[in-house]
Amino acid sequence: MKARFGAMILVAAMGAAFPAAADDTTLGALTIGDAWSRASAGPAKAGAAYVTITNNGAEADRLVGAATPVAKKAAVHTHLMRDGVMKMRPVEAVEVNPGEPTVFMPGGLHVMLMGLKAPLVEGDTFPLTLTFERSGTVEVRVRVFGVGATRHPMHHKMGGSGS
Repeated sequence: MKARFGAMILVAAMGAAFPAAADDTTLGALTIGDAWSRASAGPAKAGAAYVTITNNGAEADRLVGAATPVAKKAAVHTHLMRDGVMKMRPVEAVEVNPGEPTVFMPGGLHVMLMGLKAPLVEGDTFPLTLTFERSGTVEVRVRVFGVGATRHPMHHKMGGSGS
């Protein structure tokens, strides 16, 4: 028991010293991680990608664009409840404030992939280019999980809520 507790403390300390996971990407003060998507359901021509963006700097930034070669168009969208109906709507930009992770997830912010050129297949990865107003452009690798995935399976694996 003591050895297990000591190992847990060591892992937690390592997470604090090295907060970025192996598949996180940094761009200036921004860290982009947990990039994932669901596999396509049948012949669907649309999909979505999700990421978590953390601003470790002192100034806000804004996500202003997205692109990927797997779809004809990629755009940042959100879900809104209007008159009891959930609707997707494009957004011009997403604020990325210091100290507050900006989480893209099903039912909320997401990168809408329109005109998929081929189905998204579980186990594959694809590039997603994100453009920020202040920090510039960065490419991340998006992992494709199962059709019914609700979050990146490694999301907040150390000490996070996992929601």
